[in-house]
Parts: sequence; structure tokens; C-alpha cells
Amino acid sequence: QVQLVESGGGLVQAGGSLRLSCAASGSIFMLNTMGWYRQAPGQQRELVATVTTGGGNTNYANSVKGRFTISRDNAKNTVSLQMNSLKPEDTAVYYCLYRPDYSGYAGPSFWGKGTLVTVSS
Repeated sequence: QVQLVESGGGLVQAGGSLRLSCAASGSIFMLNTMGWYRQAPGQQRELVATVTTGGGNTNYANSVKGRFTISRDNAKNTVSLQMNSLKPEDTAVYYCLYRPDYSGYAGPSFWGKGTLVTVSS
């Protein structure tokens, strides 16, 4: 129904920056939530940041506040994550999320394949 393709991951030194992008295609519902989760080695997948269609409702993990910024382009069905002041603990596979927001309930979550971010110390 929905396909998500992430890009922008790579290897960076501590203190550096990366920008992740995700493009959604398929049966996109106009009202939705998109964002990023990450999974570090041996850890559970955790929230990084999400944003709703209007762009005014954002949610960030405490660990990334002030360093990461999420944005989206509704016309292109893309979401990006600007990551600054990267730390070794940011090392993880980052997954793009798409979830339609229907009237009265949230639809199913769709996930990208993930892109690896490695921050060296």
C-alpha cells in the first residue's frame, strides 16, 4: 500500500552532522504522521521524532531535543531529519515511519527498510 525509502545515512565523527530523508509513495492519505525511529545494537526501537501533516505538531525524544530537527514536504510526501552535534550514542539504524490519521483513529504504521548511522568517537 505504502512504500518508504530512506537515504542519507553514513559514517560521521562525533560533533558532525547528517541529514536523513524519506520518500513515501503509494496510497498516501492526506492527513498522516511521519517521522523517524531508531534501533541501536541490542536495543529496542525507539522514537526519535514525528511530525503531523500541518507541520505544527512535533514530538522529539528528550535525547535529541536541541540537536535534531524534523521537517516535511507534504506536496512531495517526504520527511527529513537534520541531525547536528551527533554523539556516539546516536549510532543506530534509523527507520522512517508513515501512519495515516483517520477520523477517530490512527491507521496502521508503515516502515522503511532503514538507513545506518554510525557516529565515531
